[in-house]
Amino acid sequence: MIWNALVLAVRTVRRNVLRSALTILGIVIGVGAVIVMVTLGKGATAQVTSQIASLGTNMLMIAPGGRPGPGQAAAPFRVEDAEAIAAQVSAVEAVAPQAQQSATAVYGNENWNTTVAGVDDAYFQVRHWPLVSGRTFSEAEVKAGSAVAIIGDTVRRKLFGAQDPLGAKVRLGNVSAQVVGVLSAKGQAGMGDQDDTVLMPLKTVQRRFTGNREIRMIQVSVRDGASTAKAQAEIERVMRVRRHITGVKEDDFHVMDMKEIATMLTGTTQLLTALLGAVAAVSLVVGGIGIMNIMLVSVTERTREIGIRLAIGATQDEVLTQFLVEAVALSSFGGVLGILLALLVSAMLARLLGVPFILDPGVVAVAFTFSAAVGLSFGYFPARRAARLDPIEALRYD
Repeated sequence: MIWNALVLAVRTVRRNVLRSALTILGIVIGVGAVIVMVTLGKGATAQVTSQIASLGTNMLMIAPGGRPGPGQAAAPFRVEDAEAIAAQVSAVEAVAPQAQQSATAVYGNENWNTTVAGVDDAYFQVRHWPLVSGRTFSEAEVKAGSAVAIIGDTVRRKLFGAQDPLGAKVRLGNVSAQVVGVLSAKGQAGMGDQDDTVLMPLKTVQRRFTGNREIRMIQVSVRDGASTAKAQAEIERVMRVRRHITGVKEDDFHVMDMKEIATMLTGTTQLLTALLGAVAAVSLVVGGIGIMNIMLVSVTERTREIGIRLAIGATQDEVLTQFLVEAVALSSFGGVLGILLALLVSAMLARLLGVPFILDPGVVAVAFTFSAAVGLSFGYFPARRAARLDPIEALRYD
């Protein structure tokens, strides 16, 4: 019986192609929107996780001032603060103080506005940032504050193109520095392009760029297996003592745990994905209402046909099944079209937005099942109305 009902449903759809197409449009849009939103959301979540991970694993970032946001200026750090953390916090593996200044990098006829960061060799260990060519700073260069530089991939491309930058002299502001290394590419992160940087020894930047001994940030890597929360608490204790903060006075510095930031951002993107998916699912309900309206019209148009079927022995259950199958066939066909459209649009948008294309088969299955359920739910009332028609009155209908 189901097979015959399906064959009749296909014939009905083919007989009214334009009306059937308009009927399933809501389902197509609903299914497509749900899949696109969820797919892009998962891609954004994966990208955020990857970007945070690229900053460094088990990493803590310490900066002057209260929690990130507007507030009163706080006293900057000193190199001695970083040395105290390395000596007094047992969970710490490496500590990297950093000074920073914007500058224009010039090589030949090319120039590029970038950021010059003053660091020591611990920076590469904290950030898990290897070099693709060249070397890191020697101990003598760090102590003497030599004019040597390690450039990021973006700076390399902008200044040198396909040339080998090793050994070349780059002018940074008023300083001429020799390129001794090139960092591996890390890409974008929450704070911008990580590869748009030039690293120089800390003393070099302090003496020849910032003109002071201030430290903009201290980055800390925690030993494998050690608790970042415990390390954070110990760092806060050390810094409160060094900055003479007692009692209930608020800290004039803040410690950021990259794992916490990653969890927070991932949770936010997942919540937004769920909300966008729920909003998109509303269009499925709208599509279901459209199916119900068209099926009611179909019942009215086919009243005599229904009367004939009932008169020659068809049962109410058979008529009910016939109209339910038609409704489910329409919504299921719309679901299939919606899935195909969603795959195409998701791939295009993912490439345009620069996020990974991550298709979840579970979401596709749920969206299709929901589309069929919408057809079944909204098609029941018209089907029941058709099944309850009086055969004699239906045959008299003109």
